[in-house]
Amino acid sequence: MPADWTTLRELLLPEMSEATRGRRERTLTEALRNGIRVGRLAARTRLPSSRDLAAQLRLARGTVTSAYAQLVAEGYLIAVRGSGTSVAEIVDRRAEPRAAVDPQAPPGAWDLRPGLPALAAFPRTAWVSAVRAGLAELPDADLGYPDPVGLHALRAELAAYLGRVRSVHADPAEVIVTRGAAEGFSLMGACLAGRGHREIAVENPGHPGQPRLFAEVGLSAVPIPVDEDGLRVDLLAETTARAVLVTPAHQFPLGVALAPHRRLALVEWARRVNGLILEDDYDAEHRYDRAAIGAMRSLAPDHVAYLGSVSKTLAPALRLGWLVPPPDVRAEVARVKLLRDLGSSTIDQAALARLLRDGGYDRHLRRTRRLNRHRRDALVDALTRCLPDWRVIGVAAGLHLVAGLPDGVDDTELSEALARAGVTVPPLTDYLRDPTRAAPFAGLVLGYAGLTPDRLRAAVRVAATVYRGRATQAQAARDAGPEAATARKLPVCSSSTDTAPPMT
Repeated sequence: MPADWTTLRELLLPEMSEATRGRRERTLTEALRNGIRVGRLAARTRLPSSRDLAAQLRLARGTVTSAYAQLVAEGYLIAVRGSGTSVAEIVDRRAEPRAAVDPQAPPGAWDLRPGLPALAAFPRTAWVSAVRAGLAELPDADLGYPDPVGLHALRAELAAYLGRVRSVHADPAEVIVTRGAAEGFSLMGACLAGRGHREIAVENPGHPGQPRLFAEVGLSAVPIPVDEDGLRVDLLAETTARAVLVTPAHQFPLGVALAPHRRLALVEWARRVNGLILEDDYDAEHRYDRAAIGAMRSLAPDHVAYLGSVSKTLAPALRLGWLVPPPDVRAEVARVKLLRDLGSSTIDQAALARLLRDGGYDRHLRRTRRLNRHRRDALVDALTRCLPDWRVIGVAAGLHLVAGLPDGVDDTELSEALARAGVTVPPLTDYLRDPTRAAPFAGLVLGYAGLTPDRLRAAVRVAATVYRGRATQAQAARDAGPEAATARKLPVCSSSTDTAPPMT
């Protein structure tokens, strides 16, 4: 690394004069961000250490450290312990088209598929510290074969955390650590099949992977429609299913919350048929414009199995989740878990326990909530400017939103056209589980956590170009009128980078 960073400083950074006193961190952050946006700091450029830059600019080292941390959280920088801080590849503006479709754009140039958090914001330093501290605290005996239901220290921390933030009041002995929520579904499915269940009701539309998990253990998925109040609980009576999987805090993918009267009706149904509710609380921590919604398990602990994971808060690669089953099935779940994999990684469990105990998990959530809200606002603003005839749905929480398309638009065909232009975004049709029922509307499901605001805006500009082109061609084919007349009626995409005002 060069020993003299004077040229870098003079090119990109303003002098920290008396006029900037009191807001030096903000001034430095903005200067670095702008330098990256316009391309003067290219991807993979290594920045000076916080100590070096602080000395050159006559700033406190903490000011530089805070500026770097903010830009890491926004996805502009990458910080790797032992390797310093560098500009992230994802924000290299030179490879990004301005507004028109690039015919050479590689597939997936803008990946808006839902399901992933901001992976660049993973707290690498905090996680490494937690691994070291957790491993140092582990007694030698805990390095043997693990307890199949999980490390006691982690179960205790999870019980405290879930009680505090999700109103899931459980003893540590009731918590089972899983390899992600997917294993939790599989374990519960195996227990249901072992008790004679042959069907499980699922939301329609919903996640396509869950019915496949249940099919592996012999359970058939029975799709139940979802409306603006969530699952149509009244339609459960028309099935023979005595188990149901729901996403009550933030329905996937429509983003609605299960209405209070539906929650009560669902609990009453479970008690009446002696049934089981699988509560998938997959992204309840990510909320922006509404108060937290308590978990359903607090309403009926004997009939609700609560499932969650760190896949939407930290990273799916950790393969850590939790299951709080009803008391009468816990021993059976523990037995199946033991037979399948002898338990989950003790070292990773110890690290997560440490992260929960020292507040690192909460701090990470606070940072990523701000980051995700900023990205959501940028996406909503871009859609409003460029595609005003699309309806934005499910924005109050989560890591994705749904764009409802005008009548007559085929979401599958539009998704395929966007993919050819480099924008990967699935159609709502892909989430239907009942081929005999039409989708509630045509739409696209857009995940926004993995892209910076600038890249989200670029993706929307490309989508608007593709959509306008298709609309022009369709109208011309219908009335054989001049394309220009139709084009004048179509929205013009603003190039403004202003973010949307706060939403209510």
